Amino acid sequence: MSTELPPTTATAAATVTGGPDNQTPTENSRVKLKLEDINWDHSFVRELPGDPLTDITSREVLHACYSRVSPSAEVENPQLVVWSESVADILDLDPKEFERPDFPYLFSGASPLEGGLSYAQCYGGHQFGVWADQLGDGRAITLGELINSKSQRWELQLKGAGKTPYSRFADGLAVLRSSIREFLCSEAMHSLGIPTTRALCLVTTGKLVSRDMFYDGNPKDEPGAIVCRVAQSFLRFGSFQIHAKRGKEDLEIVKTLADYTIKYHFPHIESMNKSDSLSFSTGEGNNDVVDLTSNKYAAWLVEVAERTASLIAKWQGVGFTHGVLNTDNMSVLGLTIDYGPFGFLDAFDPSFTPNTTDLPGRRYCFAEQPDIGSWNIGQFGLALSTAQLINKKELNYALERYGSKFMDEYQAIMTKKVGLSRYNKELIGELLNNMAVDKVDYTNFFRLLSNIKADSDVLDKDLLVPLKAALLDIGRERKEAWTNWVKRYRAELSSSGVSDEDRKVSMNSVNPKYVLRNYLCQSAIDMAEQGDFEEVRRLLKVMEKPFDDQPGMERYARLPPAWAYRPGVCMLSCSS
Repeated sequence: MSTELPPTTATAAATVTGGPDNQTPTENSRVKLKLEDINWDHSFVRELPGDPLTDITSREVLHACYSRVSPSAEVENPQLVVWSESVADILDLDPKEFERPDFPYLFSGASPLEGGLSYAQCYGGHQFGVWADQLGDGRAITLGELINSKSQRWELQLKGAGKTPYSRFADGLAVLRSSIREFLCSEAMHSLGIPTTRALCLVTTGKLVSRDMFYDGNPKDEPGAIVCRVAQSFLRFGSFQIHAKRGKEDLEIVKTLADYTIKYHFPHIESMNKSDSLSFSTGEGNNDVVDLTSNKYAAWLVEVAERTASLIAKWQGVGFTHGVLNTDNMSVLGLTIDYGPFGFLDAFDPSFTPNTTDLPGRRYCFAEQPDIGSWNIGQFGLALSTAQLINKKELNYALERYGSKFMDEYQAIMTKKVGLSRYNKELIGELLNNMAVDKVDYTNFFRLLSNIKADSDVLDKDLLVPLKAALLDIGRERKEAWTNWVKRYRAELSSSGVSDEDRKVSMNSVNPKYVLRNYLCQSAIDMAEQGDFEEVRRLLKVMEKPFDDQPGMERYARLPPAWAYRPGVCMLSCSS
């Protein structure tokens, strides 16, 4: 049973990600702000324990959720590469602010934002299944929290702005290559309707940064850059794990942080009462009942589990592979966070991983993401359990809800992708198997599938014509397998009673024509590294409307060229 907590998870997720708003005259006429007029409200620093030290020496930070630190990246004539007008709109910023001569200095951290309060967050995490102890914001520095005209709380954070106490042996900086990828994918995912952190802008620092891209002992200098990330919170599973792992003295911090998170980001949980009747049998016996109204922490864990399940189901639907699903890269708000060596599927391969570090075991490959999400929820729940905020029964119930939510969402997504009125496990399973056998392009195939017509007489030899552009180089035996599948598919479509035209419109609204393929990123990166930012900006515009045909932009839907399979394009390391 998967009953939503009030308000529904879908509604809450839309609020968290700042989804597209229905514009009204009132909203269009709301006041646009200068940076100096931002309404700051630094709740994280105000309400949570901080590091008493202020130096940026790499060290263990105990009994604290954050360290006060200022951006310190060196800049020399920083330049604005690209910006998001839709994120500026969320923040009520006047678009003219991007034209300010001092804008690149403010968003490289070289000049402080008036009213801001900067800090780096403390957290730990499991990396590739192994506890890594303290990690923290090693190169991300929050500029502060603001409240917009809709009373939404948003946090601004610079990634690549310099060292913090959590930098370990790193320099706290970021390069243009990885910064372009993070900026573009944040905005592309939002446009695909997937919960995500956002990106306001990207600036170059004018300085070079040394990076060993392939960890092969051959570092090279690359242009430095800084992204301004935006989210209602950057809290992670690891933000809670670190304090639970440190024993008795820090267990109270887990509770304090949980109370803070619920108060500001899950306020509906605070207002639950017995009348909500959120009691559920665990299926382990007649007397085994979990009452979510009697323990807000259990109710919260269930919602985090369901948001995470919904998020990963959406990833699977569009063929997105995160690449580094460590617990420190998991948002408690159910957002896609930390864009490193990500990749969208080209040829459908369930074992695809875009992360070279993940190659030996493929722990984070496309097909494993749902199970890894469950494992990570288990670790997050264990942190709450260690702090005695939930019991084992409540943790097990949250994991159960994760599983049921994922399957419900995934089946609904795949049903819409193939244009059926109800889920057909056998038909969809056989389709995915055929796609894997023939290495069919994931995005292009589903877009073409809407061209199959159910209400017309077609000869067997012509059944695959609408899919010809996706079914490349297949022999007679495979053509027969695909023809048989299309016959069964058309029969299923015929029974739905939906017209071909209506079904095509519906399918094209969930099957994007454009996704941020790695080779598209690389083309924009190559030009940007030569000082030409136009391709980055053009690519952003295309990815802002992924479901539209966009005549004249068809080249952005092409299959990867041969050069795209070279190291550093189709697969990347975590080095950035």
